[in-house]
Amino acid sequence: MADNQNLGDDLNDMLDDTQKNTTDFTDSTQRKADAFSEDAKRAANSFENDVNAASKDGKNIALIAHLTLIGWVIALVMNNNTKSEFGSFYIRQVLGLGLCGLVLSFIPVLGWIVSLGILVLWIMSLIGATSGEKKLTPVLGEYFQDWFKSL
Repeated sequence: MADNQNLGDDLNDMLDDTQKNTTDFTDSTQRKADAFSEDAKRAANSFENDVNAASKDGKNIALIAHLTLIGWVIALVMNNNTKSEFGSFYIRQVLGLGLCGLVLSFIPVLGWIVSLGILVLWIMSLIGATSGEKKLTPVLGEYFQDWFKSL
């Protein structure tokens, strides 16, 4: 009977140890899950801040404005939400270049040469937008900013 008692005590001790280990494991897992959850929240907030900063500085808007007429319209709509000065600057520049190219393309022979010049100015504008600098289009850039200041 003493052997049965010792066996019962051993089983109770093993059960207690198993319950303690299970509780410790559960607590440890819960702490790790909480830490992971906090890390995930911080990462999500950081990502959201990065996205907001990217759209606020207007660089994306400026780049989209350089992509055909449809891109320019999309950039204009996007800029109406955030009103970034950088985005507005390049929306005005690209609008001016596009209108100059359109008007001057109707001049026979000279229109082709001028259109190539407009293309070079457009590429210079795109490089400026990509580098994050406000670079006025040579000769007409200041006029574009003045004429289209409502954008």
